[in-house]
Amino acid sequence: MLPLLVPLLGLFGCSASQPPAPAKPVFQPPIVTAAPEPEKPVPGIRALMLGIDVLEADGFAAVKGKRLGLLTHPAGVNRHGVTTIEVLRRAPGVKLVSLFGVEHGINNEFPAGRNYNSYTDPKTGLPVNSLYDGKSRKPTRAQLANLDALVVDLQDIGTRSYTFISAMKLAAEAAFENGKEFIVLDRPNPLGGLKVDGPPLDAHLAVNNYVGAFRVPYVHGLTMGELARLARETPGVLSISDTARVQGKLTVVPMRGWTRAMRWTETGLTWVPTSPRIREFSAVMGYPMTGLGCEAPSGFRHGVGDQHPFRGLSHLSAKIDVYERELRALKLPGLQFRRISVPNARTGQPSIGLFIEVADWEEWRPAELNFWLLKLTCKLEGKNPFTSGKVNDRAIFVKLLGSSAFAADLVAKGEKIDIEGWLRTWRAQAQAWQDQTKRFWLYR
Repeated sequence: MLPLLVPLLGLFGCSASQPPAPAKPVFQPPIVTAAPEPEKPVPGIRALMLGIDVLEADGFAAVKGKRLGLLTHPAGVNRHGVTTIEVLRRAPGVKLVSLFGVEHGINNEFPAGRNYNSYTDPKTGLPVNSLYDGKSRKPTRAQLANLDALVVDLQDIGTRSYTFISAMKLAAEAAFENGKEFIVLDRPNPLGGLKVDGPPLDAHLAVNNYVGAFRVPYVHGLTMGELARLARETPGVLSISDTARVQGKLTVVPMRGWTRAMRWTETGLTWVPTSPRIREFSAVMGYPMTGLGCEAPSGFRHGVGDQHPFRGLSHLSAKIDVYERELRALKLPGLQFRRISVPNARTGQPSIGLFIEVADWEEWRPAELNFWLLKLTCKLEGKNPFTSGKVNDRAIFVKLLGSSAFAADLVAKGEKIDIEGWLRTWRAQAQAWQDQTKRFWLYR
């Protein structure tokens, strides 16, 4: 295994010749300002219809007369903010039998990575089958026995290592293996359906990998329903027999009014936190930018003080003048760095760091910053810190990253690694992958 030291608290994402060093502009520190306001839905835009809205508008035809299990979380709501749990409970001719909980639980009551046992939902009295109990992430035959169909309504954030698409994949496997219909109520990819970026997942890393179940680019550009179609229609994606896959019944209830060019703020919808640290769309944008780079042993941390998770950037030891100068000199497409000062509720003292602004959405490459942070790690340390560490931490980091070859190159070359060479290769691979998977698109 590759010797990589990674504290895993934040994320729960060919070598070419060395490019010439970019010209370093004269550095002029900006004025320290307050943090920017979170992005809000564009006023005047009517909310599109989510899968659950379409299901209701169609008289619940796809589920009427069926005993249902529902895999969902607090962000599983209709366009008016009513939970899918409540919508299905009151649906005529529908019997909601049980709930299934992913990481964080049905009500976001558990922190990242915390296992929990099955329990009874205090709001509804329905049993909640834990798919995050430390034993198996997959629904069991017993949990599915009294169901006709397993329904999924999970809000993803468009990045491979966010575990909800892995939960959907395992649920599909269980449903198909046990002869149950699998129904996906589709929701937007908040980053839109056109952004694809970052390394694809190595084939051997897709085995038993809950932070990388799909062999997709780190930013994948698909909706939950489209990923389900890809899994159902492509041999080898699901870890079940081909007979079970082919015979499995998949129903996707698509949205109405969503297009691939839409980002979340253009949907007219209000963001509901999908996990404790993804409380707003700002963090959704930040997750693919800093999640990998800030897990390295550089001292980089996503957030400033206790605020702006994934979107803020700070360092435990390096001076802000130093890393701000280095990051600005990269001139990364679509990005700007704004120095901010925020109060720290834990210490009572102001914390200073950078807020990562997406100045040009079209130019922005969501995953790129991570890999420059890894390279900068080696420069700031004055040595390569990726050459030692605990075996388990190394293995999990490589699973998150998705590329064993890049990890090996980082270990071997440290500060001298050719990041731009890797990025060029990944951009070409991501574009080819997107072209090949357009047949699974439900929206244009």
